[in-house]
Amino acid sequence: MVGPIHSLTQTPLDGRQATAQTQCPAGDFSAALQQELERAQTKQVAFSKHALSRAEERGIEVTPSLLERLTDSVERAEAKGATNILALDQSLAFIVNVPNGRVITALSEEEMKDSIFTNIDGAVFL
Repeated sequence: MVGPIHSLTQTPLDGRQATAQTQCPAGDFSAALQQELERAQTKQVAFSKHALSRAEERGIEVTPSLLERLTDSVERAEAKGATNILALDQSLAFIVNVPNGRVITALSEEEMKDSIFTNIDGAVFL
């Protein structure tokens, strides 16, 4: 014997059906969407404490131009599905965690000569 069939939608105690508007007003969604879009547009690479201390020790100046180039390299790597990249130019190298947008370490030209880079899945030229 089969029991009674019940509706899968739940009704509040007063018997009215809940609608999407009563659960999430359109203004709240619009504001949340706008906030997320603004956050995505201003997403910039950040340096870990370790990376900042390494940059300072090695005389690497973190300029707005460098941050812009690193942010661009992270965006390009993210589009290709990379998670940990080596971002480098002729005199600098950075290991960057792409999903977090965080520079893990920084190397000068001198340190790059004898270095082996492990646990990366991509390389991007700045």
